[in-house]
Amino acid sequence: MKKIQIITVMSGLLFLASCGKETKKINTEAAIPVTLSGELTTSNSDFVTASGKIEAVSSANVSTRMMGYVTKVHVKMGQRVAAGQLLVSINNTDLQAKKAQVDAAILQANAAYQNAKKDYERFQNLFQQQSASQKELDDMTSRYEMAKAGLEGAKQMRNEVMAQFSYANITAPFAGEVTGTFVKEGDMANPGMPLVSVEGGKALQVTAMVAENAIANIHNGMQAIVQVKSINKTVKGTVTEVSASAKNTGGQYLVKINLTTTDTSIKSGMFAHVQFPTAKAAVVETKAATVTVPESALVRQGQLIGIYTVSAQKRAVLRWIRIGKTFGNQVEVLSGLSSDEPFIVSAQGRLYNGVPVSVQ
Repeated sequence: MKKIQIITVMSGLLFLASCGKETKKINTEAAIPVTLSGELTTSNSDFVTASGKIEAVSSANVSTRMMGYVTKVHVKMGQRVAAGQLLVSINNTDLQAKKAQVDAAILQANAAYQNAKKDYERFQNLFQQQSASQKELDDMTSRYEMAKAGLEGAKQMRNEVMAQFSYANITAPFAGEVTGTFVKEGDMANPGMPLVSVEGGKALQVTAMVAENAIANIHNGMQAIVQVKSINKTVKGTVTEVSASAKNTGGQYLVKINLTTTDTSIKSGMFAHVQFPTAKAAVVETKAATVTVPESALVRQGQLIGIYTVSAQKRAVLRWIRIGKTFGNQVEVLSGLSSDEPFIVSAQGRLYNGVPVSVQ
């Protein structure tokens, strides 16, 4: 019995010894040197910010009102075109037939008109000489007016047919550059279907959406700063249009800003951030303090975005946050991080949740 107790005690001592060694191994794990931020940047910005897309001031998706097969596309993407230049031709055999019919109808109506006119003038003379009755003159006058109306109707039919030819021969509405062709020879063109897109001139604008709590600070003629992050360009602009309603835009107000500086590296379709300078007091009333962190400090895992903070035990803690707008290389934090809480800006090693860290 004593032998069994001795063995049990020895086993317990060995277990405690092994636990002690394991604990010592964890406690001696090398800490990763990290650099912490100070307090988070918080300010009532002097700017109202919005995101938008750059587009040409003059742009059009050219389409047709008629249905028919495309016989020829006369331009290519990137080609410069003049106003009125032929872009696309659509089969117009049926229009040619209608035009021939209308021309024949005009000849017939004109012959009837000329004949009725001569009879009308003759009966006017006979009536003045009292050789024709009032009834005969009235009948001849009616015949003359009907022939005149018939000729005018035939001419208007011809105008209608000629107008339809403009939808068979699609021309450029203004001078500019072809930015896209959406059909090829043999395709069926349908009414309203875009055939060619054209953008005119070098004038560019930004179409941005502004939140309702900031739209009161924006007005026509005010200056704005446009940042194109994809090419690292910043240019100036002027507000030219401000929508008075957000009924059809999901609570966002449409604002257009013309770029005052021409830069060939800025292309239509690029995304841009717009800053509208406003009075400090006005922003304080309508906009809460903004908390921002460096974009390089963010951790992205799928759809989740987080940032590393440091616990009281000097270990890295991954905190999931929700972000908002971007201000240069700073990102707005909407929730998940308080303004007085430091976070890890950089680390000299691989961070993960719970790893020991040493603050530099």
